[in-house]
Amino acid sequence: QVQLVESGGGLVQAGGSLRLACAASRRMASTYVMGWFRQAPGKEREFVAKMRWNGSTPSYADSVRGRFTISRDNVKNTGYLQMNSLAPEDTAVYYCAAGPSYSSPTDSWGQGTQVTVSS
Repeated sequence: QVQLVESGGGLVQAGGSLRLACAASRRMASTYVMGWFRQAPGKEREFVAKMRWNGSTPSYADSVRGRFTISRDNVKNTGYLQMNSLAPEDTAVYYCAAGPSYSSPTDSWGQGTQVTVSS
């Protein structure tokens, strides 16, 4: 399994931006899938975005589409989640995950990074 480490979380005002990073311990196959999930206090973990490591088939939750962008840097073995126009309801612990299954890319998980959006 690949090991994942997130970074980039923090406190931001509503309307602001953050970029999360997910560093992988090894190079991932082009068809491997990277996903981002989040869990707000008192709520279940939910899907945010995913894509194949070759950059194809990006997919977003309705709640973030048009505001968040998933991407990756093959040289750095790092995935990113660019988050713009943040709102208080985006406050959560964000996790990156990876796996071979596009429908459920959850074989490996990072430790999570806190994102807090103030109003």
